[in-house]
Amino acid sequence: MKYKIVSDSSSNIFTWDAIPYATVPIKILSTKKEYVDNEQLDVAQMVEDLKTVKGATKTACPGTGEWIEAFDGAECVFAITLTSNLSGCYNSACVARDQYMEENPGCKVYVIDSLSTGGEMQLIIEKLTELILLGKEFEEIVTEIEEYKDTTRLLFSLQSLTNLARNGRVSPAVATIAGVLGIRVVGSATEGVLDPTDKVRGEKRAIATLFANMKKLGYKGGKVRINHCFNIESASALSEKIFAEFPSADVKIIPCTALCSFYAEEGGLIIGYEGAKKH
Repeated sequence: MKYKIVSDSSSNIFTWDAIPYATVPIKILSTKKEYVDNEQLDVAQMVEDLKTVKGATKTACPGTGEWIEAFDGAECVFAITLTSNLSGCYNSACVARDQYMEENPGCKVYVIDSLSTGGEMQLIIEKLTELILLGKEFEEIVTEIEEYKDTTRLLFSLQSLTNLARNGRVSPAVATIAGVLGIRVVGSATEGVLDPTDKVRGEKRAIATLFANMKKLGYKGGKVRINHCFNIESASALSEKIFAEFPSADVKIIPCTALCSFYAEEGGLIIGYEGAKKH
């Protein structure tokens, strides 16, 4: 069987060498310009542009046709999407699934609502790859990936919540606090919804809070995927803190692409990791 993994661009992964893989781009729309989240986009320039744009900015999920084009040529597809509580990506992928399976009898498509973004999606992609390379049957992979997804979690640390507030993802009151006198907002993705839990002053305190929350939610030295929006220093500081306590941990640092940069904003961190079961 010809397997393929497809994700929307909020995974922050454009290329994946282990098995066939494709990304469908999410778009960021401002009053002045449309930004397509692909490898050609200058993310740094987009971040700078959006600091001065007035008026509403929003995102647009990939269309059904874009998902179908990404599925093309595969007999078994696993599609991973940004949380359905923030985007229509999941619904669009499900429509594409039904159409692709109808037009290609015998093909199978399973759509995974990550209820997350960034690093947690990366962990799901890695686990899917592992299961496919082990020669598991499609139905076995479906069962095991849902079990695995119950053990992955996501935390964030943001110094600005302007774009999240503009899009109704957090309250304006919470957004106002971030960035004032060095305050950073730390929180988690709970059932696909952003949940700010801590307000701390300074990067050092934010890193300590992130690591404490990871351990509180069951982190014991497994995989960690740290995404950053032009903040390699803090990403590295968190990585060092993890290795100091868990020397054999599997930690990777990956820059945010456009969609995650739009929501995390400059200085933001998004951390996917393996923790305790959620249910």
